[in-house]
Amino acid sequence: MTPLLGQLTGLVGATHVLTDPADIAPFVTDWRGRYRGAAQCVVRPGTTDEVAAVVRACVEANVPIVPQGGNTSLCGAATPDGGGRAVVLSLSRLNRVVSVDAQNNTITVEAGCTLAAVQAAARAVDRLFPLALASEGTCQIGGNLSTNAGGVQVLRYGNTRELTLGLEVVLPSGDIWDGRRGLRKDNTGYDLKQLFIGAEGTLGIITGAVMKLFPLPKTQVTCWLNVDSPNATVGLINSAKSKFDAQLTAFEMVSETALGLVLKHIPDTLRPTGKAPWYVLAEFSEADPAAVEAWLAERLEAGEVGDGVVAQSEVQARKLWALRENISEAQKIEGISIKHDVAVPVSAIPQFLAAADAALEEAFPGIRVVAFGHVGDGNLHYNLSKADAQDNAAFIAAQPAVNRIVHDTAHALKGSISAEHGIGQLKREELLRYKSPVEMALMRSLKQALDPRGLINPGKVI
Repeated sequence: MTPLLGQLTGLVGATHVLTDPADIAPFVTDWRGRYRGAAQCVVRPGTTDEVAAVVRACVEANVPIVPQGGNTSLCGAATPDGGGRAVVLSLSRLNRVVSVDAQNNTITVEAGCTLAAVQAAARAVDRLFPLALASEGTCQIGGNLSTNAGGVQVLRYGNTRELTLGLEVVLPSGDIWDGRRGLRKDNTGYDLKQLFIGAEGTLGIITGAVMKLFPLPKTQVTCWLNVDSPNATVGLINSAKSKFDAQLTAFEMVSETALGLVLKHIPDTLRPTGKAPWYVLAEFSEADPAAVEAWLAERLEAGEVGDGVVAQSEVQARKLWALRENISEAQKIEGISIKHDVAVPVSAIPQFLAAADAALEEAFPGIRVVAFGHVGDGNLHYNLSKADAQDNAAFIAAQPAVNRIVHDTAHALKGSISAEHGIGQLKREELLRYKSPVEMALMRSLKQALDPRGLINPGKVI
């Protein structure tokens, strides 16, 4: 046992320092199986003080630290490199709901709470925590904060950043900053929490948070609609927003190709309507069901919607949502693909899809485009592969050229190469092409100021 391992064992207990390769393996492989790293150990502190002590010990030994939540990163942000020197610091034992203040509409949680546990604690007091992701049973709130997670309800409630009132963070020095205040207004200097939200664990380790809650909707209407084009989808969301405003809480777009993979690979899934090029999954909260159905009837009569179904029960609504939420899992089963998480102005969604589709088909004939995403905030998941496994292997090798087409198309439309997944290892070099030198210099200055030795999640973002 090295001196550091002995010190870490003394800090958190022998059962919470994993050194066996079989025990470490799940912590050094990312969810997609794209990145496989190595670590000298996985340490699982149980309190913020223990996290701080672990950080101080690693910094003293000049050992890099890779913070990890539920390990559901899609960009390799929580995976160490292959050198084997790093310590993976798992937050999974910091999993307590500290308090719920229903009157203030806030919940205080530790970073290792799963998103599903936070949602359940809110529902127990008749409140809603609106962050909603397909991985909510596994992902942890610290990871959601570190990636500024989006999800399906950004349209109404905003990204994780908008849901956060305060943070507790262990800094790269091992100091603890406790900024867990449930205030909507606090104008006492720099808003420090914003430095750590979306920083992917490169500036400090989030150990706790105060998050916003909202009234739990008493009624919801969920519908699945057939549309003939992305342009029709954009027109439809604007019609819905004009009619229902904040009662429109989700508006997802799914291509027929994406739906086909779900029906092929996910058990107990059924096609809810006839075939169409595109589908919309819309959710209305606290809206009059009769008003929603009347609006849909008008859209059908106007030819803006070709067909549709309205869920008649919560079970039916969950089945419709399963078609959307299982797209990533279905793609994983189908085989490796080149994935993109881009954002463009909502009005530019049709233009992006038309331009990117055409450019990719010209460069890679027979390409399969799996497109879906959050129409309300312009975030598209744009994933590419070839149907034949042998052809796909050659196609995957062309990833730099594929990325250049997709990212250049988004950038030309004043878009972003990462809407909600972050940068991690996957897009670190790509970032240099699309961020200005001034932006990159500012980011490096922040990293240098907070983590001058570069030991906190090295090799990620910058």
